[in-house]
Amino acid sequence: MVSERFFRRENLIVFWTYQIYVWLIVVPFLVLSTTFFVFLGVIVVILCGDKVAHRTTGVWWARFNSYITPMRVTVLGRQNIKKGQSYVVVSNHQSSYDIFVLYGWLGIDIKWVMKKELRKVPVFGFAGKMGGNIYIDRSSPKAAYASLEAAKKKLVEGTSVVILPEGTRSKTGEIGLFKKGAFILATDLGMPILPVSISGTRSILPPGTLKLFPGRAIMKIHRPVSVSHKDRDGIDDTVKRIRDIIKSGFEKNLSRG
Repeated sequence: MVSERFFRRENLIVFWTYQIYVWLIVVPFLVLSTTFFVFLGVIVVILCGDKVAHRTTGVWWARFNSYITPMRVTVLGRQNIKKGQSYVVVSNHQSSYDIFVLYGWLGIDIKWVMKKELRKVPVFGFAGKMGGNIYIDRSSPKAAYASLEAAKKKLVEGTSVVILPEGTRSKTGEIGLFKKGAFILATDLGMPILPVSISGTRSILPPGTLKLFPGRAIMKIHRPVSVSHKDRDGIDDTVKRIRDIIKSGFEKNLSRG
């Protein structure tokens, strides 16, 4: 029986053999599957609405590309999600593969708040627009706030919004500082915040590299945190509280690339 230690990134023979698989299989299938599921998703949106599209084509896309990587995903705390409740979902951000984890395994209808530059990405930007996601202009606080105001109309009947408050992928593997937008939105709406910790994706695809490698991701869904208008003045305390919760569920040993 081959030792698990054999299948490690540090094993150069395994690593470079796997890179052949990446460029012959993973990358072509990522491009093809993204194109296929985008156009299938457009059809589903037109016929059935974006909620159905997310629960079908969105989930299928994320899981398909996770399986061919392969990335195993373990979900903890799913019982903390109440059916029919809308949330402001707040997660740490370690890797592009966080998107697959959240899309494929969170199990609720979600919209994304993403930087406006992603709208220009071929296929991906078109899919995001059709899916009703929110693009945020980070060039100024006023523009960013206007984007979040637009999000309010979409968060009804169990539809939640996902915001990655670090703003970009962590370069160090540590959880970075959180921007306040997600927390302002939650307090203005009186909508509970759902903290989520994601570990392991950094080892699968470190930020700023193409050095993909198989691995296991863990998503821990914490208990929702209720907020209201009166919490607006104490927004810094809310940010710190949520960051501490997410950090408590973050497995460092799984996050290092």
